[in-house]
Amino acid sequence: MMMVHPPFETLRKKGFDILFLSHARSILDGEFSDALHELEHVLSAIELPISEIIGSGGGETQFTQRLRRALAHLGWKKHIFEIGKTIDGVPRESSSHEVDHVKRYDGVGVLALEIEWNNKDPFYDRDLENFKRLHAEGAISVGIIITRGRSLQESLWNAVHRFAMERSIDTMERLAETGVTPTPKQRANILKRVQRAKDPVPLTIAWTDNFVSNKFGQATTHWDKLMHRVDRGVGNPCPLLLIGLPASIVVFDAAKVEPLSEEDAADGSEAV
Repeated sequence: MMMVHPPFETLRKKGFDILFLSHARSILDGEFSDALHELEHVLSAIELPISEIIGSGGGETQFTQRLRRALAHLGWKKHIFEIGKTIDGVPRESSSHEVDHVKRYDGVGVLALEIEWNNKDPFYDRDLENFKRLHAEGAISVGIIITRGRSLQESLWNAVHRFAMERSIDTMERLAETGVTPTPKQRANILKRVQRAKDPVPLTIAWTDNFVSNKFGQATTHWDKLMHRVDRGVGNPCPLLLIGLPASIVVFDAAKVEPLSEEDAADGSEAV
């Protein structure tokens, strides 16, 4: 008997979080096997340089842009769904729903995909409710979300601290030379811990704490926050494929961090 491998076996081995909901696995396995191969091909090849984690601001990271381009190259393009209803020829209701990546498979159906790398976590509610409405209208077969996985979220502090140690970031001046400029409030919070008389904290630790809590805190989009939504039934009964990016995609490169714009540097909540 021929062995049938589960979907995304290669991704699972790399530590990706994979969750199928509301019969999404049987739908994708049975009708959209090409889509599964496309997604596995794209995601198996991605890498996330530590310099881009540090340089990420309020806008999209280079990593996210590369992932979007790879999907777009395979036909996963941005699309606005226009839904209108009429009664006896009279328009009564209309709505539009924009999705960043949509692909139509002729004679089969439509898949919709959103990437939530580092947004505010209420964006999950928007995505899931959007998928639910589109599925109810027969516009899509399955909704897909790609986000930070559990292992990546849990490893971010260690990854950022390793960056600080490898780059010898032991002063604010050295931090600036690396291309990182905290906001005045962030700088004050860091130096307060570093310069206090009792139990001072090394700058590598104080900055790492501040950076991670500001940019990748619990109120941002990551696997556990997504699970809280689906456990409550948000998006149900739309079939869903949820993919969490793992810690294994992070690579420790030696590239200089691109300085953030003032707008990006000020983005996000301030750590205390």
